[in-house]
Amino acid sequence: MDIQLEKRKGLRPKHYGYIALGVLVLFTGWKLLFANSVSTFRTDKERLSIAQVTQGKFDDYITINGSVAPIATIYMDAYEGGRVSEKLIEEGTMVKKGDIILKLENMMLYEQILASESNLALKQNDLRSTKLTFDSRQVEGKRSLATAEYDLQRLKRNYEQNEALYKDELVSKEVYLTAKENYELSKKQYDIIKIQTEQDDQLRRTSLTGLDTDLQRMQKTLSMVYERLDHLNVRAPADGQLGFLDAEIGQSIAQGERIGQINVLTDFKIEAEIDEHYIDRIKRDLSATLERNGKEYGLRLRKVYPEVRNGRFKVDLVFTDDKPETIRAGQSYNIKLQLGASNDALLLPKGGFFQSTGGQWVFVVGANENEAVKRNIRIGKQNSRYYEVLEGLEAGEQVITSNYDSFGTAERIVLK
Repeated sequence: MDIQLEKRKGLRPKHYGYIALGVLVLFTGWKLLFANSVSTFRTDKERLSIAQVTQGKFDDYITINGSVAPIATIYMDAYEGGRVSEKLIEEGTMVKKGDIILKLENMMLYEQILASESNLALKQNDLRSTKLTFDSRQVEGKRSLATAEYDLQRLKRNYEQNEALYKDELVSKEVYLTAKENYELSKKQYDIIKIQTEQDDQLRRTSLTGLDTDLQRMQKTLSMVYERLDHLNVRAPADGQLGFLDAEIGQSIAQGERIGQINVLTDFKIEAEIDEHYIDRIKRDLSATLERNGKEYGLRLRKVYPEVRNGRFKVDLVFTDDKPETIRAGQSYNIKLQLGASNDALLLPKGGFFQSTGGQWVFVVGANENEAVKRNIRIGKQNSRYYEVLEGLEAGEQVITSNYDSFGTAERIVLK
């Protein structure tokens, strides 16, 4: 007879292997699910901006906004301080160089002029008196020299006569010696008077030259003071339009204080600000264009200001040929500034992602369009519409271009 065997109850050794394998599978699934929950961000697809990477021509330009300004602005500073007594020209008026705009008055300056005039008069009187004194001494010296010369000739003749008579023993020795001594004394006196006269003439020339120099210096000083008096009339430094005038009748203005400006309207320039990202590429003589009423006008970058404020720096552009007929100071224009030549490249439309990633990585949408994965890329140049993609993307791929700040540290975006 067959014997019925009872089935053993409980776990057999092979069951332990199945259990371990199941636990491992569950643990692995749990880890994967947990990891995905940490690095995954879920959002509605409609809330995102998604753009396609394309192959095309990259125009190396940027669009900037600029405002029209006069080609030159000349500031007016007060040469002299004073109180405004008269205001002849109002703001916005066209002026010619030399037109009087303001009249000032300065009592202290008037007193300085009177003092300078008084000093000049005193100096002129001193010079006149000195000249008279030297002239008198010169006349007296010439008279004394003439008398001494006459006495010398007379005594010389007497000495020579007595010398001849003495040799012939017709006069005494005493008479001869007296004549000789008188002649020698007269000769010494003549030499002294001659030297004194020459010294007086030299002193006269030197003193009068110095006095004339002092007088000329004082006259020049007085003329400069008169020029300061003329500076109380504030004049236009150039032809143009009086832009602003910070002065009213009765107002006190300090010397050197800025009181207005003249806008030279013979031509115009455009002042613009550019993001500091481009500061290494912006150079003088770059070409630019602006469009007005369907017509393009050429511009040239004339000046780059190196100072950066709030992440931007200033540039000046001027027209290369024609300019809009209705152009006025203060108007704003969008300007296309060409940074380089066009070239074929992968193009990624601009978006807010750049502020979050600095262009170092993006989220690339998968083929099923249900998710997007983080991918490192490298971006080159940029213009107002596109970034030039150098590495990391291919034509036809789609990229989330909206801002990434809400994604946090997620590396995978699930699109619903």
